[in-house]
Amino acid sequence: MLKATVKTPCIGVCSTGIGDAVCRGCKRFSHEVIHWNSYSPEQKRAIDGRLSTFLSQCVSNKLRVVDKPLLQWQLQVQQLRYNPEHDEYCWAYTLLKAGAGQILKPLDYGLDIEPPFRDLSLPRLRELIDQEFYVLSEAHYQRYIATPDLFAGQQR
Repeated sequence: MLKATVKTPCIGVCSTGIGDAVCRGCKRFSHEVIHWNSYSPEQKRAIDGRLSTFLSQCVSNKLRVVDKPLLQWQLQVQQLRYNPEHDEYCWAYTLLKAGAGQILKPLDYGLDIEPPFRDLSLPRLRELIDQEFYVLSEAHYQRYIATPDLFAGQQR
């Protein structure tokens, strides 16, 4: 079976050009932004997998998808492009990115906001998710890319 092409996660607001090691837009590492077009499909899938896992974790900390078919239907009705290979929490973020300010009843979209976040507006919730997503990506970069291996050079 032929796997779908991995599209660039770029959203057109790259901050790596101003020196950020992690893009504030797509959350890729600067070297991933620079070399994206030269990566193999497997390398692109690995990056996409890391990003979607982090995003899903950040979204699921703040809301629950209680009706996946309804969410998917709403994405289609709203004509929003989403990756069907990603999980429903990534889909929920796609919806929030496109129209958090227009959603009056999250349950009408298959979403239930977790109690600690119910008093926040959906645009503010989207901002919190995006901030947490960036923090996770930055921490991953600092631990696994920027920091030399902690055990390099040690004798066993």
